[in-house]
Parts: sequence; C-alpha cells; structure tokens
Amino acid sequence: MNLLKKKNINKNTLENNDPYSSHLINKMQLNRIQESVIPEKYVQIERYSITPPFAYAIIAQHIENLNYLYITDELPLTLNEKRYCTKLREILEYELQPAKENEDTRESFNKQLPNIISSHKDDLTGISSLETRKIIYYVTRDILGFERIGSIMNDPYIEDISCGGLNKSMYVWHKKYESIATNIQFNNEDDLDNFVVKLVHLAGKHISTTFPIVDATLPGKHRLSTLFRREVTPLGTSFTIRKFREDPYTIIDLLNMGTIDETIAAYLWILMDHKMSLMVLGSTGAGKTTTLNAFAGFIPSSYKIFTVEEVSEINLPHENWVSSISRTGYGSQDEGAIGLFELLKSAVRHRPDYIVVGEVRGEEAYVLFQAVATGHGGLCTMHADAVETSLKRLIQEPMNVPVASISLMNCALVIRRVELQTGDKIKKITRRIIQVAEIMGHDNVKNLMTWKPIEDEFDVDISNSRLLRRISESSGKSMEDTLEEVDRRTRILRWMRANNIRNYRKFSQIIEMYRKDPEKIYHKALKFTEFSGE
Repeated sequence: MNLLKKKNINKNTLENNDPYSSHLINKMQLNRIQESVIPEKYVQIERYSITPPFAYAIIAQHIENLNYLYITDELPLTLNEKRYCTKLREILEYELQPAKENEDTRESFNKQLPNIISSHKDDLTGISSLETRKIIYYVTRDILGFERIGSIMNDPYIEDISCGGLNKSMYVWHKKYESIATNIQFNNEDDLDNFVVKLVHLAGKHISTTFPIVDATLPGKHRLSTLFRREVTPLGTSFTIRKFREDPYTIIDLLNMGTIDETIAAYLWILMDHKMSLMVLGSTGAGKTTTLNAFAGFIPSSYKIFTVEEVSEINLPHENWVSSISRTGYGSQDEGAIGLFELLKSAVRHRPDYIVVGEVRGEEAYVLFQAVATGHGGLCTMHADAVETSLKRLIQEPMNVPVASISLMNCALVIRRVELQTGDKIKKITRRIIQVAEIMGHDNVKNLMTWKPIEDEFDVDISNSRLLRRISESSGKSMEDTLEEVDRRTRILRWMRANNIRNYRKFSQIIEMYRKDPEKIYHKALKFTEFSGE
C-alpha cells in the first residue's frame, strides 16, 4: 500500500504561488499525488513546485533502508493531448525561425509561439485552455532541449545531474539531500543516444563513435560531459550535467554556509587589492571553482581580467573582462586544437591585471607562473588535498614550474567536502576551507588558518603574516595599521552578511564603494556592529 495515501493532504496548500492556479488544476494535481506517483515503501518527505502547475519535485524516503528518492511529478498528457502535442511540434518545426543575432533562443521561441498558434487555430480546435497550457509546457520543454530532465534543470536545488547508462536510474546532487537517485531512466538505447546527440548539438559540437568523448557548454552555461555509446563505457551512453548558477555565490554566501572565516575573507580581500596571486585547491566536487569565483569578486573593478577555461564556469561582475575557452581539434591529428597553454600565452599579450585559470594540471602552469613573475596577478584552481602536496605537483612533470618561481604564487587555500553532525545523530555534507597558507618556497609554507573539525571552528592567526607585512612596507604603513584594516573589512563583511547583501553585483558595488569612500561604508558597518554588540 502506498504510505502517502495515509497522509491528509490539503489541496489548498498545493499551488500557493502558481500563476495558472485554479480549482481544476489543484484537483488534478491532488489526484496525481493520490495516484501512486510515489513508489511502494516510500513516504513523502518534501514536495515543492518547479514550474507550477505543471511540474513539481517530491523527495521520498524508503521506510526500511531510509534512502531518498527524487521524483519528478509532471501533469500527464492524455492520448488526445499527445496527438495535439505532436501536431504542434510539426507546425513549429516548419514555422519557427532562427533566433536573430544577439537574441536568446528561448526569448525568440517565446516571442514566436503565440503568433504561430494564433495562425493555426483551425489545427488546434477542440481543446480547452488548460489543455493548451499543458501542451505548450511539454512542447516548450522538448523543443528547447532538455525533454524528460527539463524539470530537474529548472530545479534550483539541483547542482548536478548524471546518467550512468542504459536502464540505470539517473542521479542528482541536491543541496539538501546530497546525491540521490531519481525516478527517471532511459530504457531504450536509441532514445538515450538521440538525447545525448541533441544535447551536444545544442552546445554547438559533434559527437559520434569516432569522437565519443565530448565536454561542452550548454545554453545557460551548464557544463556537459558525455561518453557516447559503448565505445569507452560498457553500459552505453552516459552524461553528466553540472548546472550553472546565473546568480553565482559570493563571499557572503560562503560565510553564511560556514565555509570560511570572516577574518580570513577580509585578509584575502586585501591581497586581491594588491594584486597578490592565489590558488584554490581541493578534490573533485569540493567547490574549487565556486570559491575561486567568489574571491574574484574582490578584484577591483578597474582591473582588467582575462579568464582561461576548458568549459565556461567562471562568472564575474567586471566589465573589463575577457573570457577565453579552449577548443578541441579535428581529425586524427587534432588539427585546430587550442589548449590552455596557447590561451595563456595569448592572455599575457592582452596586458591583464589578473589572469584567472579555471584549472591548471599541465604545461599551462609554467606559463601562468611566468605571467605572475612579470607583474600579473594570478588566480587558479588545482586538484590537491593540501598546500604542501600541490607544491610538489607544480615542480614535477607535466607542470615543470621552476623551484625558484613557486613563491610567486603568494597564497593557497584548501577546500574540502566534510561531514558534520548536526544533532540527533543526523549528519550532513558541507564544505569547509580547511587550510589557508602563505607560500614562502617549494618546501616552506606558513599556515594562517586551519579548520578544527570537532568544534567546526577556524583557528586563525594573521598577526605574523608575511604578505601583510610586505603590503605594509610597500604602502608606507605600519603592520598595526594593516591589521586594523583587516578588522575594518571584517566588520564590513559582517554588516553585509547581516543585511543579506549577497547578490554578486550588489556585493561588488559595496566593495567598489569602499575603495572610493572607505569611511562612509565603514561607519555604516561600525554603527551596525556597535548596535548589535559585536
């Protein structure tokens, strides 16, 4: 028996903010919940709307093994509605015009759709307004590319979507429930292959049995990695989509999540002002790029930034920003390929103040360190579990950074996914910056911060920072004055956090206002901290 049927469900609470809400839609959606959307031995934990009233997400939990299940719950089409859906797709395939230059594909589609439907009224007679809305929802979902995973792509809680092959449940990374299976899978090999081909084409690339591995950027800047058919994987075509945030995390978000200490954030803010270089280290999925992007928000708006990536993930509020993406080659000789090495060499010629590299792992590291040696600021990420380990990697093949150049990368931090106990023996996975260190040489680092896992606290000591002392000497200030500046900026970050100034553009505006009129911003923060007793 479906355990959810035992629950009392109030249909009036289902569509609180739905733009198309009506008694009929509420009734239909209530029936969907009661029609065994949830499998046997699972009970609903949470339900929320994605594209109301047509798509919802349900989090269910197994009553025995306690595993979570992510269920996409979409209003189903009747046979008649499916026929009209097919008819409308055929009309659109003939009538739709390509998007104009500088026009978003979705925007162009939404503009053309009402006119096309209006001009084909005779072909779409006999269906109600509600049925028309449902048909438009499904047609839009399918034509614009994401089909059965469309609702997951629209779910703000989902960070990652992965399909491991044929007849395997797809998995998502959920911000609240972490890695969980979904009720979606591909049971037909042609359907799976065709779906991935469509995704790759949306990204403007080609995939085939000759070129079965593709990394690309989808519309919306989502990152796509694919393995095609059974050329390199025995379970058939697989893919992973890492979703891109249109509103990227800022330092305030990292502070709210407990990822970093406020004093260290203020310290790194000062380093960015003085064109110091920084590495963000960690394992896959630790949050390296997110952290790098957050700290890049401290870079002065007057600085020119040149970013180098394999797939577009960095998102900056700066106007003077040149973004470059590597390119794979063609044919057996990989002709026309443009790698990070070539892009970095080109970046230096653009005379940027900061060069930001999405990830270093090869010969491009040598070029980055040479650029830093000539006065450019550098930011990059690298796979490593400790600062000391990263320095050993840098001086070995294939990076080959000279030992004498290692200290040009002024500072490094390590971010890690960690498990915390939150009470009642409930554990959660979160992210913490576990180490911040100044780099003195290839075998000499000075730790300024370490994370204490038992207390979930940061042990911070910047009083003997060599980089702050160098900044003090170059600016003609005492070390005490520089440490006082760290304290001032710490207060400002607390004030921004308390007032929820976390949007990356608003955050950057405050940072820039502080550069232009520090006393005005500081006194706002000072009044708050004095009033709150901090």
